[in-house]
Amino acid sequence: MTVNESAENYLETILILSQKLPVVRSVDIANELGFKKPSVSVAMKHLREKKHISVDGSGFITLTASGREIAEMIYERHQLLSSWLTRLGVPEKIAVEDACKIEHVISKESFQAIKNHAGTQ
Repeated sequence: MTVNESAENYLETILILSQKLPVVRSVDIANELGFKKPSVSVAMKHLREKKHISVDGSGFITLTASGREIAEMIYERHQLLSSWLTRLGVPEKIAVEDACKIEHVISKESFQAIKNHAGTQ
């Protein structure tokens, strides 16, 4: 199941918003990411076509099982990498920015090795 970095970011954002809001709509995603609503609508169409999200008649967006799996993987990587970099002495803002870049390109094997080294199974 391969998706591009943009799709991963959208799925991760939907996951994060779903933990904070009662429902997630395209406008919420646009506001969170600072994107224009038409751009988000196009991205949601693609995610819906790939069956990573479902959108009900009211426009409420929900992650499907495959979408949730991708979102949780990316979010776990983001959290672990940003905290690990911070513990290594990287300023928090830079650690978060770098984690956002690394989380999309790191292999499963390398990430697992970092998890093992960091002591989080």
